[in-house]
Amino acid sequence: MKPFNFKSMVMKTTNFSKFAQLLLFCSAIIFIVTACSRNPVTGKKEMSFTSEEKEIALGKSYDPSIQAQFGVYDDAKLQNFITEKGKQMGKISHRPHLDYQFKVVDSPIVNAFAVPGGYIYFTRGIMAHFNNEAEFAGVLGHEIGHVTARHFISQQRNQIFAQVGLIAGVVLSQDIRNNADMFQQSLGLLMLKFGRDDESQSDKLGVEYSTKIGYDSHNMANFFNTLKRLSAKAGQTIPTFLSSHPDPGDRYNKVKQMSNEWQAKVDKNTLKTNRDSYLRMIEGIVYGEDPRQGFVENWNFYHPELKFQFPVPRGWKHQNSPTQFVMGATDQKAMMLLTLGKGNSLEEAAQNAATQYKLNVRESRKTTVNGLPALAMISDQQAQQQQQGQSQQQGQQQQQPTPRILTYFIKYGDLIYAIHGMAMPADFDRYFNTFNNTMTGFKKLNDPDKLNRLPERVRIKTVTQDGTVQSVFQSFGIKQDRMEEIAILNSMHLRDPIKRGTLVKIPGK
Repeated sequence: MKPFNFKSMVMKTTNFSKFAQLLLFCSAIIFIVTACSRNPVTGKKEMSFTSEEKEIALGKSYDPSIQAQFGVYDDAKLQNFITEKGKQMGKISHRPHLDYQFKVVDSPIVNAFAVPGGYIYFTRGIMAHFNNEAEFAGVLGHEIGHVTARHFISQQRNQIFAQVGLIAGVVLSQDIRNNADMFQQSLGLLMLKFGRDDESQSDKLGVEYSTKIGYDSHNMANFFNTLKRLSAKAGQTIPTFLSSHPDPGDRYNKVKQMSNEWQAKVDKNTLKTNRDSYLRMIEGIVYGEDPRQGFVENWNFYHPELKFQFPVPRGWKHQNSPTQFVMGATDQKAMMLLTLGKGNSLEEAAQNAATQYKLNVRESRKTTVNGLPALAMISDQQAQQQQQGQSQQQGQQQQQPTPRILTYFIKYGDLIYAIHGMAMPADFDRYFNTFNNTMTGFKKLNDPDKLNRLPERVRIKTVTQDGTVQSVFQSFGIKQDRMEEIAILNSMHLRDPIKRGTLVKIPGK
């Protein structure tokens, strides 16, 4: 979940529709004439829906949208590190000829993912949770394994984009979800969901590849414990890396066993972990959400960089992303979304939205919102038959209702913001005041405390005396309610002994 970041987004708004285009493109692949090809990992012939050239082109087409969606994390040292290790691993993989590309994306979610053709992405969230280079190398090998085994191609029939714990998939009813495509194009971390067999094969390749470039792959198994603890602490919010594995403990044991088998083939004394050097490298990385890119506090959304705020309905769930901010009602009957309007005027932004989202405008009027020029519009999303130009014949089943939407387009500075509120017609009147209160609450942010809010960053501290992890955290001023969180960040347990001179990660300003 990367925070809302409109900085430099004016040029990026054209990327919104690319997710829909990519979705259609991926769906179209299944109609390509099938052909047999040899799997680079297994050596077996298998049915393939696309050539390697098209696979590479597909990954290349994803990359600009992924960068626009999340942004590349601004740390040249970290970017150089993953590129160096990734290229090294790519050369010893089963597809050494691919031009692998590696990026750290600016998201606090603990995740890594790959797309076809050799494009590999690590979030800053997962980079902060690694505690040595060997953990990173194991996950790196796992993601390269998805590419080398061509799992994207073998799973084309039943996978495109998997939403990762997002508002649209968590808090909205089926009726809303079925009609919310216009709000879902850029909600999720781009992730092709693999089956258990593919994930297990990638674990095996992760062990093999990380061992071959000189790392102790037991640490890959250890990192699964970190993910398991994150999952348990977050309740139903399961890290994506575990999502297709109902038993991460079993996965841990299997990776340990595979590591033992591979290490029997090499000199174990040459295998490295590189804990301290890794921790020094990630010092200063942003930890958690970055308030500079928007945050919620006391049921208000604040954006320090763009200097605006508006109220969030009390009790509603919310999700921050770089291109939009989404809110969902607890009864799953309504949602709201803030994003950028496209156009040079309010009228143009409204017309573009109506065209892009296939809306039938019922009424619109010019107004002001806290002194800012605005245009309010009520519309209905066109039924699928209308969108496809089909006529409904007499005697056919009655057409299902479509969402009704209240939208405020608000001009503030050089940007036009669009706030959409959506519910089915039967519920729209009940939610109208909630929508309207949020939209008319949009205003300039003046509070210095909010304007100057800084993110937490990972700070590397040296333990000054022997003790337990808990006593050490107390000495660094960690509050009791964050003890377990910081223990997980360090892959430690509060009762573990810890020695003087050990480096630990302590979040701070």
